[in-house]
Amino acid sequence: MVMLYLIFYDITDDNLRLRVAEFLKKKGLDRIQYSVFMGDLNSSRLKDVEAGLKMISNRKKLKEGERFFILIVPITENQFRERIVIGSSESEEKSNVIW
Repeated sequence: MVMLYLIFYDITDDNLRLRVAEFLKKKGLDRIQYSVFMGDLNSSRLKDVEAGLKMISNRKKLKEGERFFILIVPITENQFRERIVIGSSESEEKSNVIW
């Protein structure tokens, strides 16, 4: 079963943040905001994305005050249709989302 996921992150280290963004792009997810990606994932691809992000996280010991926080949220079709959009973004205008 394929489901839409939103992936949010708050990462203070520039290199780690860039690595996460590049990883998510390579996995076919669309960037919808600076630290937010969205995409359809089946269970296998979800596990692959989760494992990759954990691997990136484990490669560096965080210093005091640094943050590495990633949130992966499943979104149903109805929840996505009920989204509230204020303003516009390039990705929202070019959206290929069928829902």
